[in-house]
Amino acid sequence: MTEYYSIKMNFFGNSDPEKLVKEFGSPLYVYNEKILRQKCRDMKNLVDYPFFIPNYSIKANSNLNIIKTVREEGLRADAMSAGEIQLLLHAGYKPEELFFVPNNVSEAELKYAVDNGVLVSVDSLSQLELLGKLNRGGKAAVRFNPGVGAGHHEKVVTAGKKTKFGVNTDCVSQVKEIAKKYDLRICGINQHIGSLFMEGDSYIEGVKSILAVAEQFEDIDFVDMGGGFGIPYRKQEGQEALDLASFREKLTAVLVQWTEKYGKKILFKSEPGRYIVAESGILLGTVYATKNNYGNRYVGTDLGFNVLARPVMYDSHHDIEVYRNGKPQNQGATEEVTVVGNICESGDIIAKHRTLPAVEEGDILGIMDAGAYGFAMSSNYNMRLRPAEVMIKENGEAVLIRRRDTFEDIIAPFNI
Repeated sequence: MTEYYSIKMNFFGNSDPEKLVKEFGSPLYVYNEKILRQKCRDMKNLVDYPFFIPNYSIKANSNLNIIKTVREEGLRADAMSAGEIQLLLHAGYKPEELFFVPNNVSEAELKYAVDNGVLVSVDSLSQLELLGKLNRGGKAAVRFNPGVGAGHHEKVVTAGKKTKFGVNTDCVSQVKEIAKKYDLRICGINQHIGSLFMEGDSYIEGVKSILAVAEQFEDIDFVDMGGGFGIPYRKQEGQEALDLASFREKLTAVLVQWTEKYGKKILFKSEPGRYIVAESGILLGTVYATKNNYGNRYVGTDLGFNVLARPVMYDSHHDIEVYRNGKPQNQGATEEVTVVGNICESGDIIAKHRTLPAVEEGDILGIMDAGAYGFAMSSNYNMRLRPAEVMIKENGEAVLIRRRDTFEDIIAPFNI
């Protein structure tokens, strides 16, 4: 028998997958408030150091209700665009609680952040020049690229010699020259070397690299260590979670030792996104067809890559649960299947050659750990409607937190 994550965590509260799909439609993103809040608390306790704050990276999931919940838990936030800044301000964040960490943005976007009192981190020397012209005499932060990166797929490695991100570490003197030219105070530095770390040592080595850069600045206020904390996407295969206790001990030792050497109390920041929301979300979809094509067993669903793009973009694995009449089908006969969506592309595949309980038309599939980069990357490709989003509150009640698209939504932007 396969242990189902949704059962272990009582994920669906007072409801079940079939009831949820009947009420809110299929496909459907479902989030669990209790898990979400616990993940926030995990990140708040990441370091045993008094001057530390995690910034939620809202690109992972920008649902306004989720952002408000994260804010209630005491996390600050990162923004990648003017739109994300607007959303965060609407969620109740103060400008000083936000950190704008864009790359390759227009003068208008930089000016929007400056005019709204949001601290900006620049990603290149040319953008530092532009920020200096817009914010002469103000503050700025700089994102550095330590020359090394890591991640579960080449498309999520966000530092190193073959990525677009950050300023080279040998450009510190040029950063200082530009800052002096515009009377800018470099108040902090940041980095992000990759995503989905399951071993803390990789992250700690990255932290050491940014601290080496920080030593070259005499009077900074903070160091943003980046995010990338992983979650076990292969729970059904026994994959273990990141050992936060061991990680906390090692990272704390590095930060305390460095701070004593630097001679000033520094605020340390992190940028968790996936860790906060991935395990907080499950994507539900319906099986509409099954067939055998030349020796391959296909399970056809409404879970196209317009709904969940990660498997197509990154070859990402998501555990799958099967429900029938509201009940989990985690024992009995199994079969090897390829789970596909309803998009007119041959690559529209959720899972290839996966062993699942025998699946029937009408079954509900649960795609696990879909809370991060799920709805956030969804689209209307093939003119498909984006799904609704529902939150299972701590009392077990299911609450709609984003309605399903309508055809009117799709037609509305056209000038006809």
